[in-house]
Amino acid sequence: MKVGKEHQLIVTIVKKGWSERVVHAARCAGARGGTIVHGRGVGIHEQKKLLGIPIEPEKEIILTLVHRDKTNAVLKAIVDAGRLEKPGTGIGFVLNVDKVVGIVHLLEGCDEEIEV
Repeated sequence: MKVGKEHQLIVTIVKKGWSERVVHAARCAGARGGTIVHGRGVGIHEQKKLLGIPIEPEKEIILTLVHRDKTNAVLKAIVDAGRLEKPGTGIGFVLNVDKVVGIVHLLEGCDEEIEV
């Protein structure tokens, strides 16, 4: 188990269909990938109706684990790709990660593949 505060998790929530461009931008900025989870929004920008029926817009949540040295560059790329500076386009935030498991291939100095 990797213990320490060397990694951070960037959580980004965007409209459905925008996650691929966000993940691509994050990878170009130094991230090794991401995980996309589907969800639905209930914020003030999602309270729209069609013929009096509330619409529950679908969202995509991108989880991007990065080394803290790359956080700012990756976050900037995500903001630009997702147009997060505009209202109603999405949100992004960073969480500190205390412990990490399962990323042996991402740790520096570990070039060998581990057999199971």
